[in-house]
Amino acid sequence: MKFSTKAIHAGQAPDPLTGAVATPIYQTSTFAQSGLGENKGYEYSRSGNPTRSALETCIASLEGGQYGLAFSSGLAAEQAVLSLLKSGDHLISCDDLYGGTYRLFERVISRYQIQSSYVTTNSIADYEQAIRPNTRLIWLETLTNPLLRLVDIHAIAELAHRHNILLVVDNTFATPYFLQPLDLGADIVVHSTTKYINGHSDVIGGAVVTNNEDLYQDLKFYQNAAGAVPGPFDTWLTLRGIKTLPIRMRQHQENAHAVAKFLTEHTRVEHVYYPGLASHPDYALAKRQLSGFGGVVSFQIKGQVAAIDTFVRRLQVITFGESLGAIESLLCHPATMTHSSIPREIREARGINDMLLRLSVGLEDIEDILKDIDQALS
Repeated sequence: MKFSTKAIHAGQAPDPLTGAVATPIYQTSTFAQSGLGENKGYEYSRSGNPTRSALETCIASLEGGQYGLAFSSGLAAEQAVLSLLKSGDHLISCDDLYGGTYRLFERVISRYQIQSSYVTTNSIADYEQAIRPNTRLIWLETLTNPLLRLVDIHAIAELAHRHNILLVVDNTFATPYFLQPLDLGADIVVHSTTKYINGHSDVIGGAVVTNNEDLYQDLKFYQNAAGAVPGPFDTWLTLRGIKTLPIRMRQHQENAHAVAKFLTEHTRVEHVYYPGLASHPDYALAKRQLSGFGGVVSFQIKGQVAAIDTFVRRLQVITFGESLGAIESLLCHPATMTHSSIPREIREARGINDMLLRLSVGLEDIEDILKDIDQALS
């Protein structure tokens, strides 16, 4: 099946009992068992639930993977992956990454003597130089948050596997519609399904996909043992959202590209970060590695921080708030929102200064989006 067909049908056959076309919401905590050691595949909804199974199958299919696991949030999915590490291990990460991931590395797993190093996002040589005897994992983002940089995933996969290191790729920004990291050699893909996968600002969720059965079994054990699973209704909402992922991503990209071009020509804007612009430092790699450039545009406006506050207060169509990947346009100020957990000196050294804004371009009419930006900047 092609991508759009998988999004609608993978894991979502009509209900065998009733013929219901929409996957039912199995809103139950437990399942009746016939006798000792006899069940119908489900025992307790923390361990497994038919609605969740449908979502896990669908996401795995879209990523070109064999095994999928759903979690209660993107960070819960990330923590599940990090549970593969043990005390004394070391991981390498791209230096431009989601602030919540940085916080997880620096303030949670560091308590267990797991060390983290950060390297320039697109420098293969820096990744190789950062490898230590105890390095067990490399962490990438397909489009980094918030500066939208890229790294050659295939090259990093070859490097990682030469050293028996796992490669984990956060594919939240690109989505499997524009990129499938497993095809490039990644061992594990993670998602915040809160974002584009669901796409409607009404669910918190996460997912992990892999082709490695041993990794899957370890992660499945952790999912059940730690218990950070989504409820059936949240799972069902995510399944409902995922059906329109292909058409949403096409429109997100079309609108984002128009916004990026508009911003590059605006006198109040200093820098624009969008991989679909020829001026982007990773433009050639983006064209080769991605089938589309995504729906997020980051930019810096001129002036002092007060200009940021004035700009966001003037917005009428675009919403100023956390998150991204939704049908509505969402504007974020990384320094005080998504990346505030990163110390200022580190954040600014990585290019995340107080004048940077990240815009998740929604599905509103593009003329309304552009007019809103223009009037707010005036």
